[in-house]
Amino acid sequence: MPFAVLILALGIFVINTSEFVIMGLLPEVATDFGVSIPTAGYLISGYAFGVVLGAPLLTPFLIQFQRKRVLIALMGLFTLGNLACAIAPTYELMLTARIVTALAQATFFGLGAVVATQLVEPGKAARAIAAVFLGSTIANMFGSPAGTAVGQALGWRSTFVILSGLAAVTAVALIMWLPRVESSKVSNLRAEFAVLLRPEMIRALMMTTLGFGGTFTTFTFIAPMLTDVTGLPSSWVPSILLLFGFGMFLGNPLGGRLADWNLGRAIQLSLMFLISVLIVISFVMPYPIAMIVAVFFFGMALFSTIPALQVQVMSHAGDAPVMASAFNIAAFNLGNGLGAWLGSQALHSGVTYTQVPLIGAAMCGAGLLLAVVSRQRQSVRT
Repeated sequence: MPFAVLILALGIFVINTSEFVIMGLLPEVATDFGVSIPTAGYLISGYAFGVVLGAPLLTPFLIQFQRKRVLIALMGLFTLGNLACAIAPTYELMLTARIVTALAQATFFGLGAVVATQLVEPGKAARAIAAVFLGSTIANMFGSPAGTAVGQALGWRSTFVILSGLAAVTAVALIMWLPRVESSKVSNLRAEFAVLLRPEMIRALMMTTLGFGGTFTTFTFIAPMLTDVTGLPSSWVPSILLLFGFGMFLGNPLGGRLADWNLGRAIQLSLMFLISVLIVISFVMPYPIAMIVAVFFFGMALFSTIPALQVQVMSHAGDAPVMASAFNIAAFNLGNGLGAWLGSQALHSGVTYTQVPLIGAAMCGAGLLLAVVSRQRQSVRT
């Protein structure tokens, strides 16, 4: 892969680490701001909703400009946003900084994937995209656990200072080594949006939102679940998040193989796997060894859903690949935000941590039901 592709992967690594590291630091952040853990959970749903806003607000406007400049500007915004998180004096300003930072994510992911395919010769486009999104995998395997460990040792603000520095390094690297690539003007923005309004595309995006989003009712509060219910010391959380990341690493190719075999069945099987794991977590949470094993399978089940959901959306993209890719990132994050918000609301209303995964399983079940109905309609048409 060209060096520029690896720089794009570094950008995605920084973005995903910033998005997910807050899960491991949620108790520390809540204590520092003097808010409850469910209230601190809105920092996660707020970020996710920021990504959702960024897709329709920024992507249609920015894809018409020179792509190198857009990617540099987005990484500059991410640099400033993480620095603002690090120095935020109040919870409200921290939440605002998270939302503003998140605006850059959907466009950077969607545009970065397209630029990566322009940097390689024909026949290597899929490998270029896989290389770019390897940054996401590494972020979940190592970035988030390392950021959690640093935050616990030096204070959670230090993690965001480091992320701001890495984002700045990425922006400079893009300036120096990313070639100017051809930028295609959008001739008909209405036609681009028309692709997103097709019934099959709407169903695909809804499956992404519901099927993946249910995981965040649990993942958002994984740190207090491990410490308050399972009874593990907080120093164990980074190691368990690392184990969770290894589960993701194994689940991604598993989901890819299933999608290559049969896309419709892959969506159903991966969601059934995810629902089963969430139900198991609800029952084994008080038992340390069983909970640690369940967290590993949770990571595997979570990432096994992504390839099939992504391929399904891209199969309906037609001539709007950047828009479809950006909006699917938005759909993932809409699910993340809804799941985190639903978990916070449930905890505020008196639901216990052990019951929260069952709510997530029900949300994933709605996505599974939609997948089954969609497959039946397709069979009837065939």
